[in-house]
Amino acid sequence: MERRNALKSMAMLIGGAVALPEWANAWSTNSITAKNWLRPNLASVLSEAVETIIPKTNTPGAKDLGLDTFVQKMVADCYSKEVQSAFAKGIGQIDSVAQQKYSKPFVQLDTPQRIELLKGFESGAETKDFYGLLKGLTVRGYLNSEYVMTNITHYEMVPGRYHGCVKVK
Repeated sequence: MERRNALKSMAMLIGGAVALPEWANAWSTNSITAKNWLRPNLASVLSEAVETIIPKTNTPGAKDLGLDTFVQKMVADCYSKEVQSAFAKGIGQIDSVAQQKYSKPFVQLDTPQRIELLKGFESGAETKDFYGLLKGLTVRGYLNSEYVMTNITHYEMVPGRYHGCVKVK
């Protein structure tokens, strides 16, 4: 390696080591949570829809774990503008179908009505992709939540144990 390249590399390394802690200190719950890009009425429909998919039983439900925020964050950060607008349109369709079928908004329906309505979305040709995305993100968020990882699956960051001082027989 040439001396000039070595000095450049050292300068970059030192600069990164100085800048990294300042950059990481700027992180907060507010800076990493989703910006609510859905209108408030659609956000409440999303919240109730994910709760219908994973309801509260003897374990926390989707709303308790904040999966509505997770779904919004994933759609906003990981999908194209077309998918985002289709997703918002699909959430709006849930509410409009509830209004047509039951004459009240989705958030005011009881659980069997919500389940029946969402099953129609799951089997519908036009809404199958939207519902697949909604359900898939909800299940992914649930399975990767801190509650499930620590209390149900007992996730270990590094599996296995190291026993350095063991008697050899």
